[in-house]
Amino acid sequence: MQDLDSLTRDLLDRIDACTDLAALESVRVAALGKKGQITERLKTLGKLSPDERRIAGATINRVKQQLVDAIEGRRGSLERELVERELLAGRIDVTLPGRGEGQGGLHPVTRTRLRMEKIFRQAGFTVAEGPEVEDDFHNFEALNIPADHPARAMHDTFYFPDGRLLRTHTSPVQIREMRNGQMPMRIIVPGRVYRCDSDMTHTPMFHQIEGLVIDENISFANLKAVLAHFVEQFFERARALRFRPSYFPFTEPSAEVDIQCVFCDGTGCRVCKQTGWLEVLGCGMVHPNVLSACGVDPGRWQGYAFGMGIDRMAMLRYSVNDLRLFFENDLRFLRQFNRG
Repeated sequence: MQDLDSLTRDLLDRIDACTDLAALESVRVAALGKKGQITERLKTLGKLSPDERRIAGATINRVKQQLVDAIEGRRGSLERELVERELLAGRIDVTLPGRGEGQGGLHPVTRTRLRMEKIFRQAGFTVAEGPEVEDDFHNFEALNIPADHPARAMHDTFYFPDGRLLRTHTSPVQIREMRNGQMPMRIIVPGRVYRCDSDMTHTPMFHQIEGLVIDENISFANLKAVLAHFVEQFFERARALRFRPSYFPFTEPSAEVDIQCVFCDGTGCRVCKQTGWLEVLGCGMVHPNVLSACGVDPGRWQGYAFGMGIDRMAMLRYSVNDLRLFFENDLRFLRQFNRG
């Protein structure tokens, strides 16, 4: 106990001299740790008489509390100094000239959608939009796809607990427009659609554009002329088209449309599997049941409809072999479409 005062002064001086938290922790352990100098003093109390132990214990505990207060005070000062140094190191002189920002650009899928919209607008179409969360009537029933129809297996649908769903195509917008009763009609419907599918050529969310024309004396020949014009304008060169008979519940007759391969000009390559053709869309004459479900007289009005994937068209236009690249937000990939 005789040297406790000198030990206390020495420890307080060491605490004040600490310039970082590591040094302060070292002093704390040396003084108050399991084998610290103050702790060792406490261990000797058992050898003293009761009166001596009471006086010595109170003295040592007072010194211990003094050291604890000094350590915590110094710790607070060092932490504030550390923060100030970090703030100073990260200081920005706002009076300096700016470094500039990189110019952004449109996403390739957006570029493709706008290009397609422009072509169809010039052909007399208007753009229609609708909700992405739909009900069963607009997404299936009104399109001649009842609950027990096998065509529902073609659509892996995202359902909500209340029976609503994420639309699997933009056709529900066509239903809503026809039910408005404003004929004749010439619309395109671009938008996001959703299906449970994901691979190199499919994503759970993708973009689709559909077209619908309702008028008197409309024929399949009108449909072919519009699609041939669109393909030529979109790819900026004439492309041969091939119509193959197909089946869609909402059109009759129906067809799948292939175009001359944009990579090999129809000579055959790996992309077109040596056939010289690439499938791009489905189309057909609007089924009379669909017209009737929308309150349109199929005896007076006829129409055609078509639909294609915007992402698919972007892949063909920009020679991209994996659809997922469009949605991974890799700036190295996206910058390629914003040069010049």
